Amino acid sequence: MYYVAMKDHEIGRNLATEQYLMNNVEFDEPLVLFYYEEPCIIVGRNQNTLEEINADYVREHNITVTRRLSGGGAVYQDLGNLCFSFVVDSDSQEFGDFKTFTRPIIEALHEMGATTATVSGRNDLLVDGKKFSGNAMYSKNGKTFSHGTLMLNVDLNVVPQALTVPTDKIASKGIKSVRSRVTNLRPFLAPEYQNITVPEFQEALLKKLFHVDDLAKIADKEYHVTPEQQKAIDKIYEDYYANWDWVYGKSPEFSVKRRKHFDMGTIDARLLVTDGRIQNIKFFGDFFGSGDAQDVADALTGVKYDHETIAQTLATIDLNRYFTGIPRTDIIDLIAQ
Repeated sequence: MYYVAMKDHEIGRNLATEQYLMNNVEFDEPLVLFYYEEPCIIVGRNQNTLEEINADYVREHNITVTRRLSGGGAVYQDLGNLCFSFVVDSDSQEFGDFKTFTRPIIEALHEMGATTATVSGRNDLLVDGKKFSGNAMYSKNGKTFSHGTLMLNVDLNVVPQALTVPTDKIASKGIKSVRSRVTNLRPFLAPEYQNITVPEFQEALLKKLFHVDDLAKIADKEYHVTPEQQKAIDKIYEDYYANWDWVYGKSPEFSVKRRKHFDMGTIDARLLVTDGRIQNIKFFGDFFGSGDAQDVADALTGVKYDHETIAQTLATIDLNRYFTGIPRTDIIDLIAQ
C-alpha cells in the first residue's frame, strides 16, 4: 500500500488531488490518502446544494462549499476532522461495500481504545451508537475510491446550523436532531490519545495501517505529487471544485416532485411534465451509484408520464448501477406514483 498525506487544507484542492491520482496514476498496490481542511461543507454528487445548506450561515461564517464526485449526503468538516480515502482497482472490491473498505480504519481505532467503533447502516461508522464518520464511494475506468470522515474534535455546534437535514431522514433513524446523533472520537480513545491533535491522529493511523512504529520505515511508500502533476490538479480544481456550476448546478423548472427515503438513500425526483410527457427530469438525493443518474433521466426525457410507459422504458436499464440497493419497482413507483 502507498500513502499520501496532503499538505493543503482547502477541501477542493484535496478532492482534486484525490481525483487526479485515481484517474491518472497507476499504482501496483492500493493507495490511502489523508487530509484535513478549514471549515467546509461537501455535498454529494446528486444533491441539490442550496437545499442542503443554510446559505446565510455559511456565508456569514466563511464556510467553503463544494461538491464531490461520490454520492451520499452533505457533511460539515473543520480542522478537527480527518479525512481518509482508499483507492483500489474496481474488481478488487464490490461497489457499496463500505464494511470491507473501512475495516482497516475500524481495526486501528480499536487499537487506539475506541473498541465500540463499528460500521452501521449503509455507510456510517458509529461509536457507542453515535456517528463519527460518513463514507461515500465513486468508480470510474476500473478504479474505485472510498472516502470518509473521522470526527476527532469537530465543533459540533456548527453542524446543525450549517446543514439543513430533511426531517424524513432524521425520522427514519429514530432520532430527534442532527446534534443528537453525531459525536467526536476523542472521548472514546484510550487515555494516551485523549489530547491527540489531528496531525498526530493522522500519524498514529498511518503507523497502525502499515504496522510500523516510525514513519521513516515506510518512507518508500509515501507518494509525492510532482510539479507537473500539480498543474493538472490545479486545472481539475478550477474545472470542478471551484466552479459555481458544478457546486450549485441549475435546478430545472418542475411541475412534479416525488421524494422518498429508502434504507439505501433518499431519491428526490423533479419532473417537468407537459402535455402528458416528461420534458425534463432531475434526480437529487443522497443515494449511491457507480453510474451517473443523468443516464436514467435522459432515457425518460420525452416519454409518456404513466407507470406502464416508464416501466417499459427502464426495463433494459440496470437501475442498481444508478441507485445502488434500492429495488427497481420502488424506483418506478416513486417516479410514476
